[in-house]
Amino acid sequence: MSTEERLTKLEMLAAEQEKTIEELSAELAEQWKLVERLQKKLDALTERFLTLEEQSTPDIPVTKPPHW
Repeated sequence: MSTEERLTKLEMLAAEQEKTIEELSAELAEQWKLVERLQKKLDALTERFLTLEEQSTPDIPVTKPPHW
């Protein structure tokens, strides 16, 4: 294999790797956006759950036990 063929092969490989890296970077950015959206939804649901839990828990009056 000649030097020129080797250089051409390496240039093609570098170009393919650059394209792959760009595609992976774009996919990672999309996944990060999804994670952020899901985290916001989880935070909202957690807050809603805690609010509903507080509303459904009966207030227990503080009284002295009968033996006092």
